Amino acid sequence: MLAAYAVPAAAAWTVLGLALAVLPVRTAALLAAVLYGCGYGAAETFGLTRLRPPGRSWQVPQDFMIGASSRRRALVWGSILGPGFLTRNPYAGFGMLPLLVAGSGYPVYGLALGAGIGLAHGSGRAMALLRDVARPQDDPFALLLRSLRWRTLDGLALLAIAGAAIASVAGRVG
Repeated sequence: MLAAYAVPAAAAWTVLGLALAVLPVRTAALLAAVLYGCGYGAAETFGLTRLRPPGRSWQVPQDFMIGASSRRRALVWGSILGPGFLTRNPYAGFGMLPLLVAGSGYPVYGLALGAGIGLAHGSGRAMALLRDVARPQDDPFALLLRSLRWRTLDGLALLAIAGAAIASVAGRVG
């Protein structure tokens, strides 16, 4: 299960990392990271619900799974959910990741950063699924409370990353 999510995610993010890092957009990507991090970081940290994270509402269609073996089901789910591009991701921090890869500025860094992000994201989604299957929640509000806590941490991380991006851009300009 872990490989079905992590391998396609690492492959997709590695290609994206290389593609973004060769573009001459380092400073623009860092400036976008500042704006994105400040806006979404404040929204998630302080619970501003009007600002929704960018993304899709699409999920894996049921037709993809009807009559599929468990192996094929894991491969389809892992390929679609692992990289995180085609499905809903409720945390705004995910949208920061391509900006940071584009801001790396060097193909080798973009490649390594992309591979690491893909491996971490795909593995995280697989482990969360395995955790939820192994221990169903007795309390119906446990998922909501956990989600609120993670959104706040996501917002704080976005604000911290925005601060680092400000320092990086200031260092390049000054």
